[in-house]
Amino acid sequence: MVAVNNDVKATARPIRLVQITDCHLGQYTGEELLGLDTDESMQDVVDLVKQEQSRVDYILATGDIASGGQPGAYQRFLKTYMSQLPHPMAWLPGNHDLPSEMEKAAGRKLDKLVELDNWLIILLESQVDGSEYGDLSEAELAFLQQALEQNPDHHILVCLHHQPVKVGCAWIDQYQVRSADQFFAIIDKHPQVQAIVWGHVHQDFSRERNGVQLMASPSTCVQFKPMSDEFAVDTVMPGYRWFDLHADGRIETGVSRVAEKAYGIDFASSGY
Repeated sequence: MVAVNNDVKATARPIRLVQITDCHLGQYTGEELLGLDTDESMQDVVDLVKQEQSRVDYILATGDIASGGQPGAYQRFLKTYMSQLPHPMAWLPGNHDLPSEMEKAAGRKLDKLVELDNWLIILLESQVDGSEYGDLSEAELAFLQQALEQNPDHHILVCLHHQPVKVGCAWIDQYQVRSADQFFAIIDKHPQVQAIVWGHVHQDFSRERNGVQLMASPSTCVQFKPMSDEFAVDTVMPGYRWFDLHADGRIETGVSRVAEKAYGIDFASSGY
């Protein structure tokens, strides 16, 4: 059964979304990624959202909530962090996540469709069990096609975890969605698709393809250096992305980051 949310009522103002991604929380508070306490940076990003966003209609969490599918990570994400942002929320799994544990923590199935006024958000699972790369199964592609065919009068925002296009980092682009050609063959037939949004790459990325905006967002923890052939950690701070979805299909968006802070990140690391 596809879950559809109608929490936002018709309004003249744009719909404000906040995207949070790649938190890499551990089973217990205080676990680290490359020297960074991911709970500390997560709280800093939540504080930033609370400070900057007086009105939020929906939160999208685009994967790698946990560092390894730990139940405690999902429970803490919901009860400690999302409880501070009391807005409707949908999440999808990344390559480090376990969908079954996400569903246990939330007490319900993962949402696949979110309807907000004349916008429809489609959440796809690009996770492949036991692999870092992304892919969309035949069933997932069929679901996407059906959702688009059945909603020609909605503006569409498509979300997934892995990048469907190369972002310019050779080391992480090897994990791009394997079925990207089939994915875009479907997207290209449906002009109501306005944007495609993902996480995974731990960096700000923005491009346009055939009139569709393509966007990746910063992680709430460690950032990866753009345009790096080999693994490299960036010095920019954790952050999030916001979107304003207008009734006419226009999208305004921006990235906001935590103020400069000494997190103790291992910037010389060659991988994680």
